[in-house]
Amino acid sequence: MDSYTFPDYRLKRKMNDPSKTPLLLVACGSFSPITFLHLRMFVMAGDYIKHNTNFELIGGYLSPVSDAYKKQGLAAAEHRVNMCKLAIDKASNWLMVDTWEAESAEYQPTALVLDHFDHEINVVRKGVEAENGERKQVHIALLAGADLIQTMSQPGVWAEKDLEHILGQYGSFIVERQGTDIDEALASLQTYRENIYVIQQLIQNDVSSTKIRLFLKRGMSVQYLIPAPVVEYIEQNHLFVEENRGSASSSSLPASNEAKGKDPEPATASAN
Repeated sequence: MDSYTFPDYRLKRKMNDPSKTPLLLVACGSFSPITFLHLRMFVMAGDYIKHNTNFELIGGYLSPVSDAYKKQGLAAAEHRVNMCKLAIDKASNWLMVDTWEAESAEYQPTALVLDHFDHEINVVRKGVEAENGERKQVHIALLAGADLIQTMSQPGVWAEKDLEHILGQYGSFIVERQGTDIDEALASLQTYRENIYVIQQLIQNDVSSTKIRLFLKRGMSVQYLIPAPVVEYIEQNHLFVEENRGSASSSSLPASNEAKGKDPEPATASAN
């Protein structure tokens, strides 16, 4: 990846409150395609952080999985990166798309992706400056849907060393989702409970990439379900239309369960 450059053009350069801990959110996932829920997760997390924690949010990143993931319904990384960039271009002043994972020739586990961000932010850029001139190390955290915690609580799905690396070292902000029993999942993850922040989804949104792909394959409109520039990009590049068009009625659309936390699945579980 000789041409790779870490994007930092929207990072907050100076903290407002030096008494707080600077925080960076990272969402890993397929984003095939990106939906409003992917974006809304960051907004919900931002509100939660502001009103319920001693963190100060300095930025957020979308990290699309590489083509090496080889998952059904996965558009080429180039297209998924482009769609993510279009979705946030004029809609956010603090979200960015990092292509390190997408450009990798090999599948990168979530733990290593978080290590990558930690290196770029805290080693290369030496953290962030507080208002008093002090340089502070930034806390990196994974942003994901409730399905992630559900899979992490299931014996044998995740290696203990990976749970320790992700939840013990970095922690996670988890957005609740209807149909997922957060309390039951957390019961078996008590070791990491203080590093898991659960965000209530006050307005339910179950739009998922899975459902968007099914709509497109059946020739149905996805207008107002995903960002308009993404709709236009999909149409221009004829994405997600090559399989199963007309093979089933729209009433048979399943509930989204496509992504369940990378290793084994991309981590933005509620929106994939």
